[in-house]
Amino acid sequence: MITEEWRQKLENRQYRIVGNHSAVSTCNWMKESLRCNQHCYKQQFYGIKSHRCLQMTPALICNHRCLHCWRDNSHFSTEWEGPVDSPEEIVEESIEKHRDLLSGFGGNDQVPEERLEESMNPDQVAISLTGEPTMYPKISELIQEFHRRDFTTFLVTNGTLPERLENLEEPPTNLYISLETATEKEYKEFNNPVREGLWDRLMESLDVVRDMNTRTVCRITAVEGYNMEDEEKFSELLERAEFDFVEVKGYMHVGDSMERLERDAMPRHEKVREFAERIADASNYSIKDENTTSRVVLLEREL
Repeated sequence: MITEEWRQKLENRQYRIVGNHSAVSTCNWMKESLRCNQHCYKQQFYGIKSHRCLQMTPALICNHRCLHCWRDNSHFSTEWEGPVDSPEEIVEESIEKHRDLLSGFGGNDQVPEERLEESMNPDQVAISLTGEPTMYPKISELIQEFHRRDFTTFLVTNGTLPERLENLEEPPTNLYISLETATEKEYKEFNNPVREGLWDRLMESLDVVRDMNTRTVCRITAVEGYNMEDEEKFSELLERAEFDFVEVKGYMHVGDSMERLERDAMPRHEKVREFAERIADASNYSIKDENTTSRVVLLEREL
């Protein structure tokens, strides 16, 4: 599923290819945490350690072509092609490639040796680097393999494969559903699904999430001029799924999304908070926390 041209582009952007269809990279927050400067908002909200987080995907493939995606999604296949690597191979090589990416921090005066050593032994995985991870046929076994190695797991999905979520043998520590639009019409315009019927499958996933015994999170990427006036419709979907938390996060004008959206589409934090407040007023959620640097507001469901 990976052409040589795309492999070269990914590696130039500090990705490392794992096996036939997976990849690893390190995010800026992980590097900032290594230097003891700042940490990711997920550490603030959920208690993970940013410098011990492994960021990866088991599927360089996607069935969306979202306008706000900061990846070069023009290369993505839309159907699974080729071999299926085993979860054991993916986890082992992901950790190895993660360590390779961090090797350059050795001897850096800004990075404490103890913290670097901890980062070389990650205990949290964000299965969300790029692509749609649930398109990997063995996503359930992958989560189990990470758990077997005492990882906490954050799975981020666009919700278009409800059967994969329903058939998870073990749920991830955090299950995220990305929800950028509140109606099917807007979904088709903004998320650009590659085939018909994916909105209905996303709605099925909301019903699956409602009954899952794990921490569930809805991520709404707030994009100025596109989706920040739909609090009533968003609230209906949130109530349908009964998410534990909702992250209202401002779109960032970075990467390949700059070719699709104008800089004005990136809202200020004040605008993100106002949108989050309107969602809270229209639903059974209240503001629990926020991070101004990442322009994100956390809502918690009121029991």
